Amino acid sequence: MKNESTKYQQIVQSAVEVIRDKGFEKTSVSQIVSKAGVAQGTFYLYFKSKNGLVPAIAETILKEQLTRIKETYATKPSSLRELVQSLVDVSYELTDEYKELITFIYSGMAFYHSFETWDNIYKPYYEWLEVQFKELRVSSLFKDDGSISHLANFTVGLVEHGAESFHLSHANADDPNRSKKELVEFLTKALSN
Repeated sequence: MKNESTKYQQIVQSAVEVIRDKGFEKTSVSQIVSKAGVAQGTFYLYFKSKNGLVPAIAETILKEQLTRIKETYATKPSSLRELVQSLVDVSYELTDEYKELITFIYSGMAFYHSFETWDNIYKPYYEWLEVQFKELRVSSLFKDDGSISHLANFTVGLVEHGAESFHLSHANADDPNRSKKELVEFLTKALSN
């Protein structure tokens, strides 16, 4: 018998796959549970409606992003530039990979969920980045841990904005490597001062 967390993950992963294929509006709960191999009632143990999937999908993508960032950064020498490079490379990669879902998530989170939900989803990412900043002594410019927490939040925001501007809005039609290089340069200099 499948344990509860496995069922939850199967439902979310199946939802990601079906929504990527059909779009949110054309996706039904029955299609999701069929792909997940669980009963329809099981879906409603975890989610009140299909809209309830929005934060779960956002959290799944963000967990994958943080896992990839940690793995990428672990293979490099510990430096501010390498940290920023890891953040930028993985964020651009995942934004490209999940661009349809990210657009859907933003609209769904804005419509159905509060900013507090966003903060809870991002909290592990911010906390990990704060630790990295402290280890690299990026915090020497700041007087308290509250400042470093804001710095982590701002950094994540800038990195995601760069990736989304390139992959979602097509405002920047340049080579992604140029866009990433400019963002890495900017953040490295800003965080070094």
